[in-house]
Amino acid sequence: MLLAVTVALAFASAIMLMRLGVMHRNLKNITEEMKRNRSMEYNRRLTIIIGDRRMMAAVSEINRSLDYQQQLKNEAERAERSLRESISDIAHDLRTPLTVIRGNLQLIQRDGELSENSEERLRVCIEKADWLKRMADDFFELSVLESDTGAAELERLSAVNEIAQFIADHESLIRQNGITPDIMLPEKNIDIFADSRLLTRMLENLLNNVVKYASGSFRLTVEERDDSAVIAFSNPAPDLMPEDAEKLF
Repeated sequence: MLLAVTVALAFASAIMLMRLGVMHRNLKNITEEMKRNRSMEYNRRLTIIIGDRRMMAAVSEINRSLDYQQQLKNEAERAERSLRESISDIAHDLRTPLTVIRGNLQLIQRDGELSENSEERLRVCIEKADWLKRMADDFFELSVLESDTGAAELERLSAVNEIAQFIADHESLIRQNGITPDIMLPEKNIDIFADSRLLTRMLENLLNNVVKYASGSFRLTVEERDDSAVIAFSNPAPDLMPEDAEKLF
């Protein structure tokens, strides 16, 4: 009888030790997975060696929490991406009209046929247009710098038409700075695949450099080379130092 009890106790102890060993390994695995989830920022579901129902229920709840946290993270990233895109779109849509408005206001100011009160009102309008343009530029640059997609929305465009429209939109800016443009466009159309917004941004950056550094004139050419369209700005810049040229872009 005593032997049977001893055997039963030994058997029960062995089962208990085995269950404790399984529980220990499960807890170790859970701890390691949670550390990896936190340090590596990835959402890997927890798995355990077969254990009791309470352990499995706890792991199931942890997995549900991980799924919910990942869902919240995905929603936050989508919202942030959408906000950046909205800011970029609004800023981009404002930049060109503000440039045109400012240029035309300065042309009106240059005509000199205004009363003193009108001159003052016009001066205030120009200042506010400058302020809005700088703000739109800052927002656009910020949205581009913080963008993590880096994906361009390519579409089929006419390089000749894009350049012609760009020059027309910025004619007042060119005129008010006393710069004479020499535009050389090919007779035949050149189709390109480009992101219209990024192309406009690049052209505006180049034109801004022309306004800052050009001495009286600049040349803008569009030509086809092999399978590419080459758009080139060139201008005399006698006051530009070589070391400063590397900082323009």
